[in-house]
Amino acid sequence: MGWLGCVTKMIIKVSNGGESKPLTEDAKGTLYICATPIGNLEDITLRVLRILREVDLIAAEDTRHTRKLLSHFQIHTPLTSYHRHNCKMKGEYLLRLMSAGKNIALVSDAGMPGVSDPGAELVAEAVKNGCAVTAAPGPSAAVTALVVSGLPTDSYVFAGFLPAAKKARAEKLQELSRQQWPMIFYEAPHRIKETLAILLKAFGNRPAAAVRELTKLHEEVIRGPLEELADHFNTVEPRGEFTLVVAGAPEEIPSEQETAWRHIGAAVHVSMLEAEGMERKKAVQEVARLRGLPKKDVYRLVVEDKKSK
Repeated sequence: MGWLGCVTKMIIKVSNGGESKPLTEDAKGTLYICATPIGNLEDITLRVLRILREVDLIAAEDTRHTRKLLSHFQIHTPLTSYHRHNCKMKGEYLLRLMSAGKNIALVSDAGMPGVSDPGAELVAEAVKNGCAVTAAPGPSAAVTALVVSGLPTDSYVFAGFLPAAKKARAEKLQELSRQQWPMIFYEAPHRIKETLAILLKAFGNRPAAAVRELTKLHEEVIRGPLEELADHFNTVEPRGEFTLVVAGAPEEIPSEQETAWRHIGAAVHVSMLEAEGMERKKAVQEVARLRGLPKKDVYRLVVEDKKSK
């Protein structure tokens, strides 16, 4: 079977009222990925409220937390838990329900499920099993913090929570240290001091923003170099969930010595590298790489230069 045989196609029909229903041969149910407030309850969308009322079941990261949300908006849809500790067993149960035609809404405690929260596994399995998957977008702590950080927003790297294991964390920070785009991290209040110290050591004293209690009454954005943020929370007790935005690595400007080759021919460039002790084969490879030329063309220029002397 060719690659076309592996392609799945799912058509979602949206009525005038906004209701989404899958058009599938076996009438399987739909998995709705629903964003919930990250702080202020007014951030929830009208579409999410309607979906939560109309689905057969809501799968929640913490049913106690979600029950408060549903109670506030007078929604009485049945709840079941779906979190990182039961995602395999409960995921199989939810898939059976969707295969039987039931519609399910997936919510996390805050924001979009699947972003540093359980959900990605269920989405992957639902797609694999031919169920329709659609998102009802809404609040996102990462993007909200980015746009108020004062740092560039045209590109960014979402890093989420840093690994707890020291080796994995060091490898992750080493990888991120070369990124030239702002980086977004999530962190809990009891770890924010340690994390700021780790980021300062790994990245240097870059511009950053610590955003806490997003969209809540006591929302706060603290901007400044990482060292200043670390000093701030050494004197002020951190409270609330944090989103950190850290500037990317500064663009490296090549030195005059590193770019001197731009003013000489490829053959002379090879000769310079040979004079520094590099073998001709390696010198040709390096010149070809720097100049974006085929190795055979560089070698031909070297041969012609030798013949002309």
